[in-house]
Amino acid sequence: MNVHVTAGTDRRKTNPVFNDRKLKLGTFGTNLDRGCAISTIDGVLEINWPNTLELARISEEMEFEALVPIGRWQGFGGVTNFNGPGFECFSWASAVGASTKYSGIFATSHVPTIHPVMAAKQATTVDHVTGGRFALNIVTGWHRPEIEMFGAALMEHDDRYECAAEWLQIIRQLWTHEEPFDFEGRFYSIKKGYLQPKPIQRPFPAVMNAGGSEKGQHFAAKYCDMVYVVFGSHDFDDCKAKVDSYRELARKEYGREIQVWSYAYVVQGETEREARDFFDNYVNKKGDWDAVDNLISTMIANAKTLPKDVLAEMKRHFIAGWGGYPIIGTPERIVDELITMSKMGLDGTLLNWPRYIEDQRWFRDRVYPLVQQAGLR
Repeated sequence: MNVHVTAGTDRRKTNPVFNDRKLKLGTFGTNLDRGCAISTIDGVLEINWPNTLELARISEEMEFEALVPIGRWQGFGGVTNFNGPGFECFSWASAVGASTKYSGIFATSHVPTIHPVMAAKQATTVDHVTGGRFALNIVTGWHRPEIEMFGAALMEHDDRYECAAEWLQIIRQLWTHEEPFDFEGRFYSIKKGYLQPKPIQRPFPAVMNAGGSEKGQHFAAKYCDMVYVVFGSHDFDDCKAKVDSYRELARKEYGREIQVWSYAYVVQGETEREARDFFDNYVNKKGDWDAVDNLISTMIANAKTLPKDVLAEMKRHFIAGWGGYPIIGTPERIVDELITMSKMGLDGTLLNWPRYIEDQRWFRDRVYPLVQQAGLR
């Protein structure tokens, strides 16, 4: 974005997540080993700096608005130890941000693992490195082994969001208050809180959250610029109703307009049969079922009580691409599915691919021109 930036620049001028494209696009999980595919196939993302940088550069060529890492401190075992190796989000964001010029650069931060004063300072640094393209994805923490690794107990569900509200309040005060301030809350005590320089973006950098529970949805609707929905059903009417209800919650309860995003995994081929056969191979035949068992049992408290067919289908979607919305088929079919997601009312969607680098290049060359022709970009 060719904008002259100084401290105090309107974030709509510097951060592409606020542009007016019909469907904004981004990537998900490019900071972690294997990306989003819980599979033993060849070609999954091997996490090293050249690979994660290559994915950022391919995304830049398509002017993707959002590069969103996954905050992960421990893997999920199995033969792949899925997402075990990976890069820390703030330092990843700073390095990727310094190596790009357009995309919005996110850091995903678990509230219990980092003090708000530190998070505010790191975020500000990345915002300056990127010229005002930083965004913060807040995660309250659900993977018990990770939280316990930091010497803390996993809080009760609602308490996590109460803590996150204090955490974000402190960060925003540090981003905006010129004079030192004190803060005394239930979870944090701040004496003479101070931060200079301030972020480039005004009033402050964009914030995203993926609250799915009632408590989580209220947190996101009240405090965040972007909410991130995970679809339990892939029926169009169900998905649209979920998007619409989130917007209505923000408008009616908090008088706010929010962006609603989701995420999808893309399985592509020259023919429908080729794409479906590949899905069958990397998911059903070569999926790491032990790793996905560990993930689901940790993430979803009532997983064992779900009907077997429902649980099996859920696991397939997680193996395919972290439980995202499925986009499977030819270039034309992929574009049709993206049009459908736009018609659901989504402002944007993050994408991931099983063979991340190879498949994203194919998407850039074969699919993206059709996305543009369809008027989504």
